[in-house]
Amino acid sequence: MRPGRGWHDTPVRKVNVLAADPSRPPERVRRVGEAIGAAQMGATVYVLADGERSGPYHFHHGVEEWLVVLDGAPVVRTADGEWTLRRGDVLCFPAGAGGAHEVRGPGTVMLVDERRALDVVECPDDGTVELRPAGTVFRTADAIVRRDAP
Repeated sequence: MRPGRGWHDTPVRKVNVLAADPSRPPERVRRVGEAIGAAQMGATVYVLADGERSGPYHFHHGVEEWLVVLDGAPVVRTADGEWTLRRGDVLCFPAGAGGAHEVRGPGTVMLVDERRALDVVECPDDGTVELRPAGTVFRTADAIVRRDAP
């Protein structure tokens, strides 16, 4: 960095995921990827109360996600069962049904993922599939099996 230049003057942006911004009201969801100008990766910090979920039990068909525990003792549900996590734990949810997960508080976690032009998210508990970024949701019970598909 050249003398006299700060983070705000460079294309590289900095956000501290552990420090609250005193100029803003407390946030329960913080889009870190957007805050640092990320185009190919996303990161979101969730401050979860006891039992609160970051989202439904789901998996991505073509996107890997990572979970980083920043504080607390959140519980993660996977296809293999539930685990109580602790600060510093990192998990990888691979693309596909084997990476299905749900995260519940109490705790502060950061989910990191790839950003794709098209993402397909399946929620097995409610039998839905969502196409992103359109946000269109389909019921898996309404699926039509193509007979000519390989």
